Amino acid sequence: MFVQVCLYFYCKCLWRCLKFVVRKLTGQCELQRICYNTKPGAARTMKIEASLKGSKSKRLQTSVNVHPDAIEKTIDDIMELKRINPDINPQLGVSLQACLLQIVGYRNLIAEVEKLRREPYDSENPQHEEMLLKLWKCLKPNSPLKARISKQWCEIGFQGDDPKTDFRGMGLLGLYNLVYFAEWDTEVAQQVLTDSLHPKYSYSFAIVGINITDLAYNLLVSGALKTHFYNVAPEAPTLTHFQQTFCYLMHEFHKFWIDEDPLDIMEFNRVREKFYKRILRQLQNPEMALCPHFAASESLINM
Repeated sequence: MFVQVCLYFYCKCLWRCLKFVVRKLTGQCELQRICYNTKPGAARTMKIEASLKGSKSKRLQTSVNVHPDAIEKTIDDIMELKRINPDINPQLGVSLQACLLQIVGYRNLIAEVEKLRREPYDSENPQHEEMLLKLWKCLKPNSPLKARISKQWCEIGFQGDDPKTDFRGMGLLGLYNLVYFAEWDTEVAQQVLTDSLHPKYSYSFAIVGINITDLAYNLLVSGALKTHFYNVAPEAPTLTHFQQTFCYLMHEFHKFWIDEDPLDIMEFNRVREKFYKRILRQLQNPEMALCPHFAASESLINM
């Protein structure tokens, strides 16, 4: 243990000495070198984030936790601390601001998603009930729901006659995602629902949607989705970006499930774990955008 601690501090000191030498040779600090030599997107933003968090300056370390409204002032503070003339390096401030918007936005997105996950479904709340009924109408537009408490809910993959009990694990987040999928990607959602009723590949659509919500949530809080969001969101990633990612994951899992040709639903956990590991491997690529048709790559070019 003592040897490991000594090795850690030795490597840390060596790294700082190397950074000092490189700055003297290039005339640029690490933040400048990253912004000038790394193209916009996850590769740049993740390097900037690591550089700020690993700085010996407390001001730089805390810059990744500022309020979005304080980002411009934070950039000015960074430029002053690093003794960088903004008039000579105008593009640097723009690049750093774009990175901080993504970094701070990702942190705020986790907080927003967590709040939804912790809020339980309340059948006495008219808004909650309205969203649940919207889910039915989007998925089964030609089959009116005969009653709020009904066995019909099983037709879209809930376990019983009242879906509220199925939202316990993911709270309102599960409902938000399912409604977004059904409302904004209706054709795909209806096709996935139809396929999920096939005798050979059957699974409970709504329950799997809540489970994939859990998968997306874990990818988010672990930081794995930074690669994706930093590549598709030119500024702060939002709840909409998260819901679009859920739609992608739901569709991809459906195809993966069919390709795996499971014997029955008892193989769900095995297939889910295999799918999760595949997504994690994809996200290790700094160029990765899980759903590129949502990407705003044109907005990233000159940031």
